[in-house]
Amino acid sequence: MTDTQRPAAQSGLGEIDRSGARVTVDDKAMINCRADVNQLLPLKYHWAWEKYLAGCNNHWMPTEVSMQADIALWKSPDGLTDDERRAIKRNLGFFATSESLVANNVVLAVYRHLTNPECRQYLLRQAFEEAVHTHTFQYICESLGLDEGELFNMYREVPSITDKAAWALNYTQHLEDPSFTTGTPEKDQAFLRDLVAFYVVFEGMWFYTGFAQILSLGRRNKMVGIAEQYQYILRDESIHLNFGIDAINQIKIENPHLWSEEFQQEVRVMLGEACELEVAYGRDTMPRGLLGLNAELCEQYMRFITNRRCAQLGLAPVFGPTENPFPWMSEMMDLKKEKNFFETRVIEYQNGGALEWD
Repeated sequence: MTDTQRPAAQSGLGEIDRSGARVTVDDKAMINCRADVNQLLPLKYHWAWEKYLAGCNNHWMPTEVSMQADIALWKSPDGLTDDERRAIKRNLGFFATSESLVANNVVLAVYRHLTNPECRQYLLRQAFEEAVHTHTFQYICESLGLDEGELFNMYREVPSITDKAAWALNYTQHLEDPSFTTGTPEKDQAFLRDLVAFYVVFEGMWFYTGFAQILSLGRRNKMVGIAEQYQYILRDESIHLNFGIDAINQIKIENPHLWSEEFQQEVRVMLGEACELEVAYGRDTMPRGLLGLNAELCEQYMRFITNRRCAQLGLAPVFGPTENPFPWMSEMMDLKKEKNFFETRVIEYQNGGALEWD
């Protein structure tokens, strides 16, 4: 396939090849398609299809979660400390636009260049989930009567948030160029960097300080509506992360020349930089500590998470041996729940209640 033919073939919107043979499993590839991307069957990557089904089974909407207790607590003059309010608003400000940034990356970059239909099927589900997450922060903002301009523009006004967004967007500036195509080692590695930046870092590292803070509030029976929604988001993000890890590792298997020692070191540097940006965010959101959390513990947690992501990618750890200071977070992520979070959700809604976390 020539460079001029590849973009149309990868999009699935090119001219129909009337003499094309039927697709076989061996024809399929993660990148630089060799087969018709419009043909879902036969499946090659069953892990991608299983994640699509899991996402569908875990469907939820934010408006199903009651915010009455949160509204009362937020409006109470002595319901929350100033530090708790700061952490909550910084959390909401980061997540409110981060979900849109991830969705834009999925739609404008990843979907274009990941040339496997079962993977694309999952990406369509993920894109919808990112929309639900953005809806969640609109719902919270409206429920609590927050300043919507402050909340949704925080990623341009708060340096610790801006720095993270700018770092991640740096990896998609050329991928969203309509003339960009994969097909050379340099360009294929650019796509891999994008997958690492958004799946491993943005969704697999940078959400975790925020999750720990809000879920810690929920464990103390504070802002239980927001905490419940964060748990549903965490479940979604766990599948997003694992899909990204599987996609990266599959591309490595099919294109071992891309995963050179030099590129591996580059990825480790990326993860180290990302960890430091999240540590700075933790210091900004918790200057004095709260809820049994502080910036030092969050730094330790992020080093633990960074090393874990390295292991999932088959890389040497960035940091020395580090223990998880928040073992309850692992329990929340690993536990398979068959009842509603905090027992606040209507039990008749089965799709969202039958939770399966990877």
